[in-house]
Amino acid sequence: MKRILKILGIFASVSPLVAEAQNRFPKPDFESGYIYPEFSYFVPDEMLWNTVDVVLLTIMMSVVAWAVLHRRKRAPVFIVSIISVLYFGFFRSGCVCSIGAIQNVALALTDSSYSMPVFVFLVFILPIIFTFLFGRVFCAGVCPFGALQELVNIRDFRLSKAVSSVLGIIPWIYLIFAILYAVTRSRFLICQFDPFIGIFRMGGDFGMIILGGLLLVASVFTGRPFCRFLCPYGVLLSLFSRISLLHPSVTPKCINCDLCRNACPVDAIRPPYENKIKESRAAGVNRLLVYFVFLPLMGLSGALLLHVAGDSFSHANKNVRLHELIMQNEANPQDVQPVDVEVFFSQGGTIDELASRVSEIRRQFISYSTIAGALIGLIIGATLINLSLKRTRKTYEIDSASCINCGRCFDYCPKNQLINKTE
Repeated sequence: MKRILKILGIFASVSPLVAEAQNRFPKPDFESGYIYPEFSYFVPDEMLWNTVDVVLLTIMMSVVAWAVLHRRKRAPVFIVSIISVLYFGFFRSGCVCSIGAIQNVALALTDSSYSMPVFVFLVFILPIIFTFLFGRVFCAGVCPFGALQELVNIRDFRLSKAVSSVLGIIPWIYLIFAILYAVTRSRFLICQFDPFIGIFRMGGDFGMIILGGLLLVASVFTGRPFCRFLCPYGVLLSLFSRISLLHPSVTPKCINCDLCRNACPVDAIRPPYENKIKESRAAGVNRLLVYFVFLPLMGLSGALLLHVAGDSFSHANKNVRLHELIMQNEANPQDVQPVDVEVFFSQGGTIDELASRVSEIRRQFISYSTIAGALIGLIIGATLINLSLKRTRKTYEIDSASCINCGRCFDYCPKNQLINKTE
């Protein structure tokens, strides 16, 4: 039975191609008045599905915002997570996703010749708008990558603040390099190294499937490792979540039971802390002066380091690799030219035109790499400074930048359960 279904599937996919190939040749001219039948084939309306995606994305984020901010309940968020995994994950194969859309937007902003579909822009901007209004409701369970990790999470082994902060630098570096390679039209790194696409499509690059499997195994024992330590879109949303108009808060009249903090999968709830290390005003001023010197120094160091490495990064571009291949072939001619070289010359390409194009690409890489290095240096410096700061807290506080609006803390809070029962 399976063999028959495979044969039927192959025939269904090949038959339109065969018909198209046949139509390329002139039809015989019958004198009898014979009229050819018109063939029509069903083509999925991708515009319709894109519209469904955007509408469903908006509805699901609205449901999460209502459940977390108004009802303070996790159950609707859990249901949204299941729907997201089934629809955006397995049915829509995890693409186009908001994470990968970063590259399209970056390229569209820097290259006027690139036309970005409106659908891709909406998928990118809508979660940002909702984050600015209500916090990271997209991360709660609307994102299929985060939802998949959330559904398999059983235990939460807590990492130290130092380890979490250092690992938290990785998604920033990932984001910066993804934009760098996108604006230079070299490659879409996020799509190339997507660990969950292989799982949703049940096939693909073996290495990425293994990585996705390892991340899912890690998700069983610690909260959302991909979201916290790899996702480039998550750190972008964290910036807007810091200034969100509304975001989750600790239950009023907190009894300091610590259950909410233990339940949080991403360690976004800070317990009360009494800073017993008192420093003089002069010592505080001196420390701030050191920070003001240290931070620009880190940015300058990063800029210089990646400025030097910019030319090496340019080898990711296919035109740069092609130029080097042609130069090697010109220096040592071979009886049989490489396929890429043969295709290039057969299409009328010239070495001078290619060299001019490559020169511009390398210039772009050096310029953008310098900016990328400065940003990475500033991020590392800011992270180290943040680790050295000790803030006094008298109550439990939610870190709005880290909170993913999953609602787990509400289920564990006895005061919140009491409030829900009385309503």
